[in-house]
Amino acid sequence: MEQEKEIQQVKNRLRDLAGRSYSQGIYTFTGFLGLSGQDAFWQIESELRYAGYTLEGGFNGAERVVIRFGSEKQMGYSVPFPIACIHIRPTNSRFADELSHRDFLGALMNVGIDRGTLGDIVVSDSEAYLFCLETVADFVCENLSQVRHTMVLCERTQGACGLPEKDPEPVNIQVQSLRVDAVLSKIYNISRDKSLELFRSGKVFVNGRLCSTPSRMLKAQEPVSVRGFGRFLLSGEPRETRKGKLSVEAKVYR
Repeated sequence: MEQEKEIQQVKNRLRDLAGRSYSQGIYTFTGFLGLSGQDAFWQIESELRYAGYTLEGGFNGAERVVIRFGSEKQMGYSVPFPIACIHIRPTNSRFADELSHRDFLGALMNVGIDRGTLGDIVVSDSEAYLFCLETVADFVCENLSQVRHTMVLCERTQGACGLPEKDPEPVNIQVQSLRVDAVLSKIYNISRDKSLELFRSGKVFVNGRLCSTPSRMLKAQEPVSVRGFGRFLLSGEPRETRKGKLSVEAKVYR
């Protein structure tokens, strides 16, 4: 019930932003939306289409995104997304802890940063690239000095410049069909019952939309996010094996 109330609040906020953008001839922006927030947007997308919109997370493949209402065609001008990128690194890498996404996010929460102002945190070798709203970028740089026991430095970077590329793990699977539950089960090596439980608990998203239909057929390049597991997409067209199954390649982001 509480979750439904929160989703309704997100939808009302989206309607308000779209309406203000259209009536006042200005661009309006959401904060960073996670998968549930994006699904709320797609549920009412047809209502908001009149205002024009664009989704951006700061880099290609970002999971958390900001929605900008308004379009250059309508406005006659364009404004950039208010997204900053901050490089967070240990002051002395020799004595740094092995830091995870959870460590960086926890440290940001501890200095009073609101989750809605934070986008993706890309972690590599105890360093991180944080995407956040411009409104909190300076505060982060000035106040985030420690992650767990590791002292850190924060400095702005030019967008995704220097962002470490996380190579996906190539996986080849064989399935009876491209049903999302069948593909998911094979990729994460879990039972169909466990797979179905993920759908029932609202943890599977396809193209940023909550997927409650396990029998939905997947197409190549459609991103699938599974909370607690990661993200994957089919990277090629399937081919039929001699035994009548479909062999297909996938890219898996752990």
